[in-house]
Amino acid sequence: MINSVRNTVLSILNKNNYGYISPSDFNLFAKQAQLDIFTSFMSDYNEQINKENSRISGTEYADLRKAIEADIDDFSVTNPLQLDSSNKYFLPSLTTTGDEAFFINKVLSYTELLANGTTDGTVVAENQCVDSTADFIEDGVAVGDIVALIADSIVEYVTVLAVTETSITTTGVLWTVTDIPYAVYRPTKKEMERVTHSKITMLENAPLIMPKTDWPAYTQEGIRLTAYPSEISTVGRVVAQYLRFPREPKWTFVSLTSGEPMFDQSQLDYQDFELSLDFENMLVSKILQYAGMSIREITAVQFGQADEQMEKQAKQ
Repeated sequence: MINSVRNTVLSILNKNNYGYISPSDFNLFAKQAQLDIFTSFMSDYNEQINKENSRISGTEYADLRKAIEADIDDFSVTNPLQLDSSNKYFLPSLTTTGDEAFFINKVLSYTELLANGTTDGTVVAENQCVDSTADFIEDGVAVGDIVALIADSIVEYVTVLAVTETSITTTGVLWTVTDIPYAVYRPTKKEMERVTHSKITMLENAPLIMPKTDWPAYTQEGIRLTAYPSEISTVGRVVAQYLRFPREPKWTFVSLTSGEPMFDQSQLDYQDFELSLDFENMLVSKILQYAGMSIREITAVQFGQADEQMEKQAKQ
């Protein structure tokens, strides 16, 4: 879609002699335009909820709330959070989960830890967690349990297929080297309650309501999350479900043809828009507004604003 959007933008600008925007400028405008549309989903969703409460919304194909929910869910992801050296969990980021969190919807933790340690052996099939110091049978590990491990600095999950005293056969071929940190959990997770720093002090001093593994809590400070109780501090135990920011669109090219850059989506840094096709017109309108401001052409800005307004009215 990104090439179609760029061609449309350039066609409008060139037809009216407004000027030309370079690929680098287009990518900057495209990033901002996509972000504008993405952040508007929340206010649009809230508006539709208010219309439903006022009994002025549509149903079936006219139920715009469902359409907005589908657009929002495209950016919903669930990822494990990584531990730092002080046994606190990093919040989602480009370096820890590969994406930035726009809104954390909920944080969950596995309620029952069965075993954890570090592997000290491998097998030919490389699908076994081998730990000669463990007794997985005595620990109660069973088929269907979840094993979290760190592979290439990323938390991965596999499922238990078979158990012996010192090894666990799992799905996936990830046990390729020794010294892999792992933890085994029952599949059950509980949602963690976010509490303030003042409230967690009160909870920890109240035996009847203090956080437990089956009623966990957490506090947030900067880019880190502290889980309560403190034993919730093993690899892969905490998982976050959140809305991520869209990836930055990138129109890529490799050569010039007749003085014009030629589109090439085979480049490693190529990234299309992550919005659905029905937002193409709105993307064009918003990029035209940014381009018009860049080249100081008010007519291009006004054209983009008018087209965007018509698009919004058509969706109401």
